[in-house]
Amino acid sequence: MTSPLTNMAPDAAPETTNRPRRRQIYFVTGTDTDVGKTTVSAALLARAASQGHRCFGLKPVSAGCGVSTDGQRMSPDAEQLCRVASVSLPMELIAPIRLETPASPHLAAALEQRQLSASRITGFVRAGLSTPASHVLIEGAGGWRVPINARETLANVARELNYPVILVVGLRLGCLNHALLTAEAIQRDGLTLAGYVVNHLEPDLLLAAEQEATLAHWLRAPCLGSIPFDGQSPEPRQLLDCLRWPDELAE
Repeated sequence: MTSPLTNMAPDAAPETTNRPRRRQIYFVTGTDTDVGKTTVSAALLARAASQGHRCFGLKPVSAGCGVSTDGQRMSPDAEQLCRVASVSLPMELIAPIRLETPASPHLAAALEQRQLSASRITGFVRAGLSTPASHVLIEGAGGWRVPINARETLANVARELNYPVILVVGLRLGCLNHALLTAEAIQRDGLTLAGYVVNHLEPDLLLAAEQEATLAHWLRAPCLGSIPFDGQSPEPRQLLDCLRWPDELAE
């Protein structure tokens, strides 16, 4: 059976002696919430930093943020990205929208009587992107179509930014359907699926290898790596050899 997805290549060019490497910027999404977007993003940033690249990550919308002793909202995801980045940015640029309630952004914002919009979020991201760096990740929230208001989803932000997408697939029962639907939605929105990462979420998952092979057959985009089940939150630097940036595959 032929896949409905086209063979999509990353927006990256191999490094040559005559031309500098193009800036690598990717939007990171997932098949669902809690599938490891931050784990993957932090590991990729740690890898870039280990190779001597200037890199940082942005988390424009964070929900479920706690409050520090000085009364400031804290985004655990954004703080994890900060710890491995080789370029330092103020938290106002890394995580400009920090919501308290661990819920869909539109619901969490409504509880605080705040209105989110794709154009406003995109503006925050572009402000962060003004900082020079060769490798940058923009981590989404939830899945591809998570609502940010009554008319827009976070996919509207990705479309306005127009960067290639890295998809994190949380390997568990039902993930094949979620992965294929997300990949189709990314393509339908006019964006490039630069690659995907498999994150094992369950120990001894039945037919795990066969599910990975199914993803490789249907997604028609490069697999950037596979993270084995750990049972705890792995240290990003321990995953350096598990993942590759899309541009590395073109070298």
